[in-house]
Amino acid sequence: MFLVVFRNRKRADIDSVAYARDAAAMEDLARRQPGFLAFKSYTSEDGEVVALSEWADEAAARAWGRQAEHARVQGEGRHRYYQSYTLFACDSPRTHEFENKEAPS
Repeated sequence: MFLVVFRNRKRADIDSVAYARDAAAMEDLARRQPGFLAFKSYTSEDGEVVALSEWADEAAARAWGRQAEHARVQGEGRHRYYQSYTLFACDSPRTHEFENKEAPS
């Protein structure tokens, strides 16, 4: 698995409707890419967003980064949507898991 973590803060003057439209389109497009495994996004109380995407391997994640429509919208993001962002990427992250099988679901 290849993990990509995208931490970001939106601009104060963001066009929320346009952002939501582009974000939904990019999630739909990502889900159709070869090697896509999962995507989730979380927003903290202070407005920072952490988005996690999982890919089969680094090649699949890099191909997503080069996908033409995604690249176009990335440019829009830097220009219109984001105040700042940091991208973290790692191959085969060390993983620890726990599941309480006795707890009710």
